[in-house]
Amino acid sequence: MFAKILIANRGEIACRVIRTARKLGVRTVAVYSDADAKSLHVEMADEAVHIGASPVGESYLRGDKIIAAAKATGAEAIHPGYGFLSENPDFVDQVAAAGLVFIGPSAASIRAMGLKDAAKRLMEKAGVPVVPGYHGEAQEIVLLASKAREIGYPVLIKARAGGGGKGMRRVEHPDDFSEALSGARREAKAAFGDDRVLVEKYVDKPRHIEVQVFGDIFGNAVHLYERDCSAQRRHQKVIEEAPAPGMTPALRKAMTEAAVKAAKAIHYCGAGTIEFIVDASQGLKADCFWFMEMNTRLQVEHPVTEMVTGIDLVEWQLKVAAGEKLPKTQSEIQLSGHAFEARLYAEDAAKGFLPATGTLHHLKFPDAAPEGASMRIETCVRAGDAISPFYDPMIAKLVVHGKDRQTALDALGAALSQTEIAGSTVNTAFLAALATDADFAAGDVDTGLIGRHQETLTSVPPPSGEIIASAALAASGAGIPVLSNDPWSALAGYAHFHAIARRTRLRYGEDDIFARVLVRPDGRFEVVLDQFSTGSTAPHPPAGTFSPYSDGEKGGASRQRPRLARWPGHVTVFEGAIGYSFAVPDPLARADETAAASGSLRAPMPGLVKLVRAAKGDAVIKGQPLLILEAMKMEHMISAPHDGVIAEIAAEGAQVTDGTVLVRFAEQVDG
Repeated sequence: MFAKILIANRGEIACRVIRTARKLGVRTVAVYSDADAKSLHVEMADEAVHIGASPVGESYLRGDKIIAAAKATGAEAIHPGYGFLSENPDFVDQVAAAGLVFIGPSAASIRAMGLKDAAKRLMEKAGVPVVPGYHGEAQEIVLLASKAREIGYPVLIKARAGGGGKGMRRVEHPDDFSEALSGARREAKAAFGDDRVLVEKYVDKPRHIEVQVFGDIFGNAVHLYERDCSAQRRHQKVIEEAPAPGMTPALRKAMTEAAVKAAKAIHYCGAGTIEFIVDASQGLKADCFWFMEMNTRLQVEHPVTEMVTGIDLVEWQLKVAAGEKLPKTQSEIQLSGHAFEARLYAEDAAKGFLPATGTLHHLKFPDAAPEGASMRIETCVRAGDAISPFYDPMIAKLVVHGKDRQTALDALGAALSQTEIAGSTVNTAFLAALATDADFAAGDVDTGLIGRHQETLTSVPPPSGEIIASAALAASGAGIPVLSNDPWSALAGYAHFHAIARRTRLRYGEDDIFARVLVRPDGRFEVVLDQFSTGSTAPHPPAGTFSPYSDGEKGGASRQRPRLARWPGHVTVFEGAIGYSFAVPDPLARADETAAASGSLRAPMPGLVKLVRAAKGDAVIKGQPLLILEAMKMEHMISAPHDGVIAEIAAEGAQVTDGTVLVRFAEQVDG
């Protein structure tokens, strides 16, 4: 076994590898960028080396700096984690040339599976079923469009390099092919440096089922059963589970045998995943699955496989890389119970899963799983850490295990309802809604489920009067530490015959809420909601008097205190998995109400202006695409909110921050 390894990654996977290395007595070296100088993986490692500025191109993608750090610290091997350089065969060659061990497959295996088109040709030759489509070298648009017609619409355009949904477009009609192809190529070029694509038949009710495989240098290869990753938004996984719901013995046998056959065809060594697409329109059948691609690395969702097999996949990676045989034979690998993994992201589900940034002022995960289940939290953040615009906005993975699917699903719901995050917009409520969706709960899943139910899954009910009253009470400082910046609200006050009243103003979305907090002589609290602004059309409770809670001994019926977090300028009240955040305006500050005038469009997040489709002086109509903002590794179209004339527009290639004016419209002149 190695004495010391370097982890060429960041975030939760770096923390995950460090935990197993510690268990095996292996020392670890972390690498970090400017943005990650105080991150958890740096703190956990035995040593840490700074490798560059925050952008990945200046740090985590600098193979030369990573190898130099390994040599300087005496590391014998490099664990790539996932993402970044984990599937870069040139980096693997460089690691070997430096006399170090790459904890993963050979460069030859990565190259064989790195390009989807070549991989599918190889799989066809090995007898593994593949999706009907065009996987050729020629990339002329006329040829690709012709192949799409031959295959039959709808088709799927996919980048032949990389994964994660980048460079992927579904096309319903021939008239849309050219535009979709341009977008897929542009995104693929930005993400992978390769704009070549393949075109495949789009399966009407596709299930994404993948098989975990493992090989060693002695030619042994095994599978560790399947995972279902069909719950996706924007072609990226959200909740994964193992085993796949509704899996039949016949399909499992056919699929796992095909996966092992694929691994052996390229003499695979290490952890890998064979991804299949399954046509679930008539149930799961042994002749309705096809090879999509192979991920030649550890997967983000590997914990669910660990939970149902009891095997530490990172431990196996280290042992195999050190020259040992696979620790178990196929017959010794058993499937036990059911597991789910839910990915907690900083993103706004209601706005098309727009990535978010922010400081995690409040962060609380469940202490334990319900009786009869187990749980693990995979994270790299702590309260006070910031979600950076430079990297993937995943906060944590909640992983649960139970004796059967329903037990595990109940445990997942409980874990989500007990999770509290404030300071950034997060997808906890969306995940909880998905976990309780009737189709998902029944195991009737496919990759289009979230899209079909998106409006329901992303809708959050407005805060109740009790929730608003709890926020007002917290903001007023009555009975709890003072939060308001109004110095008069800090006074305890005194009144002999009447209730003490404190005025409080809250802002929820576009609504201003005015309330009076009353402290009764007997110690009870009451909140009178006086009025709401008309900033939005969202429903809100009628004005009235609410009692957020009572301590019982002070009079009145005992009611549980609300779960809430107080953070700079805000109060968040938690109800189940939903966090209702209210801004608490500073009464001494003069807000510039005109800054958000409708005459401009601002960047919803930090990013790069990738493409500009309009110019100063252009007359545009509502909905017309104006520019493309690249942020959080994805492209976001910015369109005109109304008809108008452009007075200013951001320059192509500009790096912008959250709130930067992207487009300013000329003032309308009557007459």
